[in-house]
Amino acid sequence: MRSTPALLFASTVLLSAPAWADAPNVVASIKPVHSLVASIMEGVGEPSLIVEGGASPHTYNMKPSNAAALQAANVVFWVGHGLEAFLDKPLEALGSGAKVVELSEAPGLEKLRFREGGAFETHGHDEGEEAADDGHEHEEHAAKQEPAHDHEHRHAEGEVDMHLWLDPMNAKAMAAEIEKALAEADPSNAAAYEANLVKLNQRLDALDKHLAETVTPVRDKPFVVFHDAYQYFEHRYEVRVAGSITVSPEVLPGAERLSEIRAKIKELGATCVFAEPQFEPKLINVVIEGTPAKPGTLDPEAATLDAGPDLYFQLMENIGASLKSCLASAS
Repeated sequence: MRSTPALLFASTVLLSAPAWADAPNVVASIKPVHSLVASIMEGVGEPSLIVEGGASPHTYNMKPSNAAALQAANVVFWVGHGLEAFLDKPLEALGSGAKVVELSEAPGLEKLRFREGGAFETHGHDEGEEAADDGHEHEEHAAKQEPAHDHEHRHAEGEVDMHLWLDPMNAKAMAAEIEKALAEADPSNAAAYEANLVKLNQRLDALDKHLAETVTPVRDKPFVVFHDAYQYFEHRYEVRVAGSITVSPEVLPGAERLSEIRAKIKELGATCVFAEPQFEPKLINVVIEGTPAKPGTLDPEAATLDAGPDLYFQLMENIGASLKSCLASAS
């Protein structure tokens, strides 16, 4: 039988098919994690994402398509129990064939203890404590007792703040763990993963330098955030978060907390109060009423960004640019 041009063309395509055709099925929980995984897998394959669009891991409900992706996965990356609580039971139910990587356990991470939200004490800017057993006592940052309905959402003493990715050096530690897990699951593409890690680390170092330069002119101006998700960014770049409106973003704050934050804004001269795209924006207007503070928006979980290898860099650059823009223009 003679080969037709079409068959010859098909054979050529099959022979030249990229290695990613045999890549493992990889699932990432949230956009920042997905971005780091996608960077390591670039040219090899594409990971699936669970929390898509503008959804938040704090309030997410699993979909049937998410369950199917997890069942088919060879490797699953997530931050850990303290962030994506909706994944606890589904990951426990996974078959033994899937490797589950909890990135909050990656070697080399700097971990900070959770603060309790609300109006931080004036000494709260120096909260560089690590969650490791270093003998440091946990500082209490909430100025007043939270309402009774908020009590169950308070974080246990010593619990780690899981917004780990908001420090590029933590992103480097997470990326190293991602590369290691992928190389073990897919040895045939280990060299590609390693090369991608080198490139990613170079980009993260450049990002770190850029962010420091961006926020340095405004880092002494205090500001208030919707929920206390920015401790790692604050600690890395020495910006001044004066307080947060709520402890947990899924729990609306009571009148006492809003009054407390408004008083703290006036006391400290906080110049900006930042909302988040996924949550109630009108609370920001309530808090700044009667104060000179300006409203702004920060997006720590990349709700408004398209998933992909560049998302992490866009996310971090947007936070730096939003801080500089609002704080520089505020009186």
